[in-house]
Amino acid sequence: ALLALLLPPAAVREPGRALLRVLAVLRGKAAGGSSAIATYAAPATGLSVASSGLELLVLKGKASPEVKSEAKAALNQALEMKRQGKREKAHKLFVYALKIDPDYVDALNEFGIFSEEEKDILQADYLYSKALTISPCNEKALINRDRTLPLVEEIDQRYFSIIDSKVKKVMAIPKGNSALRRVMEESYYHHIYHTVAIEGNTLTLSEIRHILETRYAVPGKSLVEQNEVIGMHAALKYMNTTLVSRIGSVTIGDILEIHRRVLGYADPVEAGRFRTTQVFVGHHIPPHPQDVEKQMQEFVQWLNSEDAMSLHPVEFAALTHYKLVYIHPFVDGNGRTSRLLMNLILMQAGYPPITIRKEQRAEYYHVLEVANEGDVRPFIRFIAQCTETTLDMLLIATTEYSVGLPEAGSPTARGPTIPVTT
Repeated sequence: ALLALLLPPAAVREPGRALLRVLAVLRGKAAGGSSAIATYAAPATGLSVASSGLELLVLKGKASPEVKSEAKAALNQALEMKRQGKREKAHKLFVYALKIDPDYVDALNEFGIFSEEEKDILQADYLYSKALTISPCNEKALINRDRTLPLVEEIDQRYFSIIDSKVKKVMAIPKGNSALRRVMEESYYHHIYHTVAIEGNTLTLSEIRHILETRYAVPGKSLVEQNEVIGMHAALKYMNTTLVSRIGSVTIGDILEIHRRVLGYADPVEAGRFRTTQVFVGHHIPPHPQDVEKQMQEFVQWLNSEDAMSLHPVEFAALTHYKLVYIHPFVDGNGRTSRLLMNLILMQAGYPPITIRKEQRAEYYHVLEVANEGDVRPFIRFIAQCTETTLDMLLIATTEYSVGLPEAGSPTARGPTIPVTT
C-alpha cells in the first residue's frame, strides 16, 4: 500500500493486480525479518524535535570590529539580565548578539547554557555544535557538548521508534481498505503538485490532475510548466516499475534516467546529463563541473554501501537527498531528482514516500542552507517530521471519520501528532 502512493493513477485505480503486488512486497519484507523497520545500531545523527534556534546557524559575512564590539556589549547585557532573573530580556539580547555576529563563540556557549537552563536541550546542543564548527578546540564548547550529546541522541532514538511504530500501524491496514486506495490516488497528484510548486511552477492541483488524466494541455498556461508535470509523472512511473525492488544497486545510470524523465519534456538538451558549467545556489558553490562525475561516483558508492544502508531509513533518505543536491550535478531539476531519490530510499525500506509541501519551501531551503554550513541534523529533523506527517495522514484518512488530504495551499502548521505506544 505504501509504494502505491507514488504509482501512476492508472495503476492506482486498477482494482487488483498493482495494489496487491505492492502490498505483498511490503508485507513480505515485514514478515521476513530483513525490513528496515527493526532496531538500528548505527549511531544517530542528532535528529530531534524542531528548535526555535535554527536561524542562528546561517552564516553571514564576517563581522566588522564595530559589530563585534556591539555583540560583546549585547552579550554582557544578556548575562546581567540573566543574573537579575530577567530571562525574557536576556533571551532577546542573546539572540541579538548572535544575529549581528553569528560566529561569536562566547555568545553561542552562553546562550547554550541559558537554553539548557530553559530545558531546551536540543537548542543548547545545536549552539554548542555551532561553536565547535567555528572553533573546534574550544574547551568550554567541548565540555558543554559532551553533556548534551547523549541526551539528544536519546531523543533521536525515541523519535525514530515513534515513526517506526506508525509505519507498522500503516502496514497493518487491510489491503482492501477503500479509504487507503482513495488517499493513495490523491497523494499521487498532491506529490507532483507540491514538488513542482516548490520550484516555482504555477499550475494548480486541478490543472495537474487534468493534464495527467486527459493528456490535454491546459489553455493559457505555460507549456514548460505543463511539461514539468509530465516529466515528474514519467520519472515516478520509471522509479516504481524499475528501481523500487532493486535495493542496494542504484547506479549513476539510474539517476541519469530519473533526471532524463524529470527534465526531458521541458529541456531535452540538458536532460539526463551532468552539467558542464559552474552553477551557484544561494551561498553554496557546488563542485566544479570537472569534479561532478567523480563526486557522483563516490556518492553512488556510498549509496550502496553497508554503512549507508545500516542507517535508519529516514536518516539514510535525508542524507541521500542532501548529498545529491549538494553536488548539484545538473543544470536544472536537482531538487526534483533529489526528492525522488529520497523517496526511493524510503520506499525500498517499506516506508511511505513523503511530500514536502510548497508551504514548507522557506523552511526546506533554510535547513538545506544550514546543512551547507556544516550541520545536517536540522535537515534530517525536517525530513523526519515530513515522514511522521505522512504517516499520520494515512492513519487519519483510513479511520472511520476520514477527513482526507489537506487542500493544496492550506496552512501547514503542525498540530498534535497521533500518539503511539512504544
